[in-house]
Amino acid sequence: MLNSLFVLLAAILWGMTGTAQTYLDEEVSPIAVATIRSAIGGSLLLAITIIMRKINFLRWSWKWTILAAASIAFFQGLFFSSIRLTGIAIGTVATIGSAPVFSGVLEWLVWKTRPTAVWGLATLMAIIGCLLLFMNNGEESVHVGGFTLALCAGLSFAFYTNISKKLMAQEEALPAVAMTFSICALFLLPFSIQGGFSWLVNVHNLWTMLFMGIMCTSVAYFLFLRGLQKISSSTAVTLSLAEPLTAAILGVFLIGEHLSIVSWLGVAMLLGGIVVLTLGGRKKLKP
Repeated sequence: MLNSLFVLLAAILWGMTGTAQTYLDEEVSPIAVATIRSAIGGSLLLAITIIMRKINFLRWSWKWTILAAASIAFFQGLFFSSIRLTGIAIGTVATIGSAPVFSGVLEWLVWKTRPTAVWGLATLMAIIGCLLLFMNNGEESVHVGGFTLALCAGLSFAFYTNISKKLMAQEEALPAVAMTFSICALFLLPFSIQGGFSWLVNVHNLWTMLFMGIMCTSVAYFLFLRGLQKISSSTAVTLSLAEPLTAAILGVFLIGEHLSIVSWLGVAMLLGGIVVLTLGGRKKLKP
């Protein structure tokens, strides 16, 4: 129960990233946002782990860390790019709504672990909820390229979750997040350096990135990996569907977006799926 709550809290913090990005100047590159966010979040935790002597570079699990860093780098670049093209609601819903399906398939095919019946029910409810939320924008044309980027971001997040499960079997959560995001920032830097980082001179940009780096990265991913230690990857990703729920609610109350009655039914389905997964049993699907 506690581990599921950790993942839910992480998802709520992630749900704030799309809204936070709208407070940045329009000319700021999505890749630059991902780079600075990762650099702030990773370096802060890395400094803490070094001070606490919780990291051993010589005996570190480099293989899983590099794979996790690469997958989360792809995720952030794809996700923030999709947000720019499709908007907060569609980009977030498509990304996180597709992730449980990808994660369950990866867990089944790659790691040979069959998802539970409870996961299947909760995921079905959550995906229906995402579709209902998506219908809120039915009167507008959906940017196909942005929607495709969102699906690719969902696949990348599913990879990150499954790989992190392997990493967490060998390392503690705090240094794992620190190393993953520090390396992630290095991966993203060559793709963002051309546009420069002079936009950070503006105070509102700087404070926004500090919030995204500390709360939406350091704290959120630490909570996520703590919860991931005791629950399956597919369960964790399904619980992460609280992210589009948070994004939709923030869009309504902070940005002034409108949700139809159908979309509020989607919100209810999302909540229902999360409750089922959090309180449900762990009975396996039969072959």
